[in-house]
Amino acid sequence: MIRINLLPVREERRKASARQLALVLVAAVVGSALLAGALHAKLRHDISSTREMARATQQEIDRFAPQLAQVEQFKKTKSEIEQKLDVIQGLNQARSGPVHMLDELATHTPDRIWISKISVHGGRLTMEGMSLDNELVALFLTALEESPYFKNVELVETQAKEKDGFRLNAFEVSGVMTAPGQENLPAAAEPAAGPGAKGKARRGKTAQISGATAVAAR
Repeated sequence: MIRINLLPVREERRKASARQLALVLVAAVVGSALLAGALHAKLRHDISSTREMARATQQEIDRFAPQLAQVEQFKKTKSEIEQKLDVIQGLNQARSGPVHMLDELATHTPDRIWISKISVHGGRLTMEGMSLDNELVALFLTALEESPYFKNVELVETQAKEKDGFRLNAFEVSGVMTAPGQENLPAAAEPAAGPGAKGKARRGKTAQISGATAVAAR
């Protein structure tokens, strides 16, 4: 009977498998190391590029910093100039207000009416004067209402007086003075008037003056 010893063959096969497994492990380790090195190199490159971009951006900011400071200074100077112009405009309006008021009074005051006193308190204008008859006072009130520099004009009182042998009417008129530059601003809403409203208003003021004069005469 022939016997064959298979132990050496099995041992060789086991060693071959072990060598093959070792080669696979070595290849895996080498591949992992190469991949990790490649990723590390890429990350370092990205970090370097980002730092370079940040450095270039900061250099641009530093280069334009003087221009930005000049722009801010120009804005500040512009704001100061606009404030000064507003103050000058307000002073001009305040200075020209009485001039416009007196000009409007001279333009809209009928003949045979004399203004003896003018006072202004908080934008409210009060005028005292003398006239030959009631109709002239009514015409004066209507003319002031048509002026863009006066509104809410009303008769305060009227009295019959003797002066130097003449019978005259002393009157007092009140109204709101509109500042120059604001005369075109929309006024408060009022009821709509028909075509004959002005004539009716004038007749109403004349009747009011006549009634007041009659009461004063009694």
